[in-house]
Amino acid sequence: MSVWDDVVGQEAVVGTFEAAAQAARLAVRERQGPEAGGGTSAMTHAWLVTGPPGSGRSNAARAFAAALQCTGEAPGCGRCKPCRDVMGGAHPDMVRLTTEKLLITMEEVKTLIGEAQRRPWTGHWRVILIEDADRMAERTTNVLLKSIEEPPPQTVWLLCTPSADDVLPTIRSRCRLVTLRIPPPEAVADLLVRRDGADPELAARAARASQSHIGLARHLATDPGAWERRRRLLLAPVSLRSVGDAVLAAANLVEAAEAEAKNATAERDAREKADLLRALGLEGEARVPPALRAQVRQLEEDQKRRARRARTDVLDRAMIDLLSFYRDVLVTQMGAQVERVNIDLGRAVDQVAGSTGADKSLARIAAIEECRARLRTNASPLLAIEALMVSLRPQA
Repeated sequence: MSVWDDVVGQEAVVGTFEAAAQAARLAVRERQGPEAGGGTSAMTHAWLVTGPPGSGRSNAARAFAAALQCTGEAPGCGRCKPCRDVMGGAHPDMVRLTTEKLLITMEEVKTLIGEAQRRPWTGHWRVILIEDADRMAERTTNVLLKSIEEPPPQTVWLLCTPSADDVLPTIRSRCRLVTLRIPPPEAVADLLVRRDGADPELAARAARASQSHIGLARHLATDPGAWERRRRLLLAPVSLRSVGDAVLAAANLVEAAEAEAKNATAERDAREKADLLRALGLEGEARVPPALRAQVRQLEEDQKRRARRARTDVLDRAMIDLLSFYRDVLVTQMGAQVERVNIDLGRAVDQVAGSTGADKSLARIAAIEECRARLRTNASPLLAIEALMVSLRPQA
């Protein structure tokens, strides 16, 4: 089993990474720098991996990191210990930064820069992977610039973002760009069956409903209640008759998102707090001494930020689902010969398509995108969703 097996529908990207990993292996053998490899530019020290949400950017970057460390016959064999360690998150020369907060902090980036200066412990390369690199503020990105521009000879940077425009031009110009495409639904369904043991029919339905977004497809294929929640969400705007209805629907959506986010993080939060108290020498319901309260407060603040990020992710997933519904409405109005995403909601799609024009559908799609942008800022989620629901309600 190769490390590339989960990089679905990205043959061109896999070919690029395989060539780079092979060039890197030759460079190690010849004891040259990372630009070596038979006189080609197949390998470089900094990569910008882009692609639409759900395309598998992080999976592709991690597979490339494994191929760089691989000791098997072909880079990325998936069977040698370095490959297994990288894919399992246990390789000492693979440093990965992912954030559960709205922004990557300056302190986190400075720590990565320090890690990049170290020589590899056991592997050939020191690989630094930053997922969600678009979540760095401009000032934070500038701190990273020099390390990417002049890294140690055995350090490789991998930055993942939805678009190349999400990072500063100075960073972009110093990285080799690799762009993933939206994978075919059939490839996503096959992955869900093979990796997650999903029912083939359900996997195919989930892949189409998620528009080949791998994470959303997995959510639909593995969460028994996901389909009913999605159905209620998509039908809610159709039934709105007043501004009051819109405000109530927004409150219900935000409340449901908060509950889902809490369920996803509650067990981990409790475990982290118990581990911290145990490390501080406190057990059970013991009172926290004043000298130790700052550490407990810091953990609680981190958990609150993580909860806000989880809520934002749930709401963004709802926005993507709403976009798919009004996309179906628009293609119906335009008479486009393309298959619908929401096959099971055909009657509702026809109802909305017949009661409005394409200009109204485009306006609703724009309103959903604007709401998504607001949710990524410090705007109140409730106010943002209220404004959206008012704009989606049927006109009398």
